Order: sequence, then structure tokens, then C-alpha cells
Amino acid sequence: MIFKVVIVLVLFVIVASLFSALYFLAKDKDAGVRTAKALTVRIGLSVALFVFLLIGYYFNWIPHASV
Repeated sequence: MIFKVVIVLVLFVIVASLFSALYFLAKDKDAGVRTAKALTVRIGLSVALFVFLLIGYYFNWIPHASV
């Protein structure tokens, strides 16, 4: 159960980072630096989530789907 909560929270943070990058792109006159940082955070979180899912699958924290 806690595994699912962590995944959902990280997904919300990823989406929030994406929207903050959109806000920086639309509102800042020099949008490059803050937009790039927000997108870098989003990419880092996405990679971390992917690695977390792989580790969860390896240690059977994620149940295998039955056919």
C-alpha cells in the first residue's frame, strides 16, 4: 500500500514540476534558466521513479500479473 502512495505522490510532483516549467516559460522574460531547471527536476524525478519501479519489481514489492 505504501508503495502505491509513494508512486502517486511522485507522479503528482512530476506533474507539478511540468506545470511550473510551463509557468516559467510563459511569464518570465528570461525563461531559459528557470524553465530548464524545472524540466531537469522533472526528468530526474521520472528517472528516479522508473528505477524505483524496477527495484520494486525485482524485490517483489509489486505483485506479478497473473494471466
